[in-house]
Amino acid sequence: MKTRLATATILAFALVPAATAAAPTPARLQVSGDEFSLALSRASIRKGQAIIELVNYGEDDHDLALRRIGGARTYRVGVVEPGQTGSLAARFRPGRFTLWCTLADHRTRGMRATLTVR
Repeated sequence: MKTRLATATILAFALVPAATAAAPTPARLQVSGDEFSLALSRASIRKGQAIIELVNYGEDDHDLALRRIGGARTYRVGVVEPGQTGSLAARFRPGRFTLWCTLADHRTRGMRATLTVR
């Protein structure tokens, strides 16, 4: 009797899906910056939670701003000194995003890129 009950209990737990599914791993994007360009590690990421990392390979300070085209919210990675890295964790909706360095005239000199969130 105990053996049948134990077997039934084990089968019941094996057939029932977990009540809480594991959260998906955040998408990751590395943005390399130098004088005066931004290079993305990939052209698109999936919607939802993401980690954006700015690596400053240049000789000047740089930062990073991201805004969905047509959107009002601007995401930011603060000032990153030469040879350092800064990051941002946020949830992104689908769309095309403009990325740029906000310091001095860096954007007009070429520090801009476009990212697609699908």
